[in-house]
Amino acid sequence: MARTIGQSAPLTAFSRFLGIEAGELPAVAWSFVYFFCLMSAYYMLRSVREAMAIVSGVENIPWLFTGTFFLMLLATPVFGWVTSRFPRRQFLPWVLYFFAANILLFFAAFTAAKYNVFGPLWISRLFFVWLSVFNLFIVSVFWSFMADIYSKDQSQRLFGVISAGGSTGALLGPLMTSVLVIPIGFENLLPLSALLLLFAVYCVHRLRAWENRTASAKASIQAPESAPAGELIGGSAWAGLGLTINTPFFSVIAIAMVCANFLGGALYMYMAQLVGDAYESTDKQTQVFALMDAMTNALSFIGQLLLVKQSVRHLGMGPTLALLPLASIIGFALLAINPVFIVMAVLQVLRRSLTFGFAKPASDMLYSVVSKEAKYKAKNFIDTTVYRGGDVFATWSIKYLMAFGITGVSLICIPIAVIWTALSLWIGREYRRRYWAVGS
Repeated sequence: MARTIGQSAPLTAFSRFLGIEAGELPAVAWSFVYFFCLMSAYYMLRSVREAMAIVSGVENIPWLFTGTFFLMLLATPVFGWVTSRFPRRQFLPWVLYFFAANILLFFAAFTAAKYNVFGPLWISRLFFVWLSVFNLFIVSVFWSFMADIYSKDQSQRLFGVISAGGSTGALLGPLMTSVLVIPIGFENLLPLSALLLLFAVYCVHRLRAWENRTASAKASIQAPESAPAGELIGGSAWAGLGLTINTPFFSVIAIAMVCANFLGGALYMYMAQLVGDAYESTDKQTQVFALMDAMTNALSFIGQLLLVKQSVRHLGMGPTLALLPLASIIGFALLAINPVFIVMAVLQVLRRSLTFGFAKPASDMLYSVVSKEAKYKAKNFIDTTVYRGGDVFATWSIKYLMAFGITGVSLICIPIAVIWTALSLWIGREYRRRYWAVGS
């Protein structure tokens, strides 16, 4: 597998400004489009998911995340087994084919429900749970692939630009939803989402072809741990769990994620409640969530394209990861003082913008300094099972803490954000140690 770029390609001044070096442009372009397709496909449906949570009943949100967590527990060892038994040239496209087929099945189910073949309540709940699994798996697998084909030095330069592809899709996806959902109905968005996943498969093939070409051209400069693209990863189906428990680097990343999910869960549940009270129509609720997503992703795009690379380079990994918890401390303090919808909405947009603009690209860089098995298995376990486990903990905790009101819950969130800040700084120090210990 190529760890540096071989063949040269013409570079514009803009691509140099973005940190793209000679020969990297084709791969970055296909990575950008690949992530664009994934996030467009997801964000076209994310606003539908939020509306489905309201259809199911806001009081049932903890149960929905509990169902999601148990589905993750079933899916994680299956994915671990697949990555152990099949080369990624085979399993990456089939992951996308599988989810595209799922989307079409839900399209058929929602269409049938619309014509009163059966009630929509349980379809809404199943869709919420399924989409909550879908988005984590496709994004986790994507970034595992990126951490695999790019070196740690390339990841610092290029992951922000590649992330901007996702934010472009995440911006256009909800905008398309907000425009189309009322004229055509939410269920007719699903086939468009499936088509985007199928084009993502084509991007995977183009990236594999690029990787094979550069591997042949630069076979003499591979990282010590690298392996041919078709080689099996091997190991146990539960290796991700073992790596997370036994490796402090992964354990602390997992704990920091649970802290982040607690804060996000508090905002999520209150936001769903307020939107449900304000708007009765499912299509209108979907439109409101879509517009908030569009604002979030427009800000995220700026951070990914222009800022996160500079932040990691000049501030370091730890301070970059700490930006989100520090902003959360300030935001929840303001929400405790003035617990109204507009403050909550601004905090939600700001936190999610920092998440996708800074924290997510930086956290994905962390896996460029770990083993191939950890890139796919530990990362997938943390990004899926631990993430949804954090959601379960957060939503059930918030459900019982709601008696304290928005002000009380906000005050509880502040010390959790302080702990999260300290964990982020530790992760940054460990990343720096591993960075210099691992060859480029």
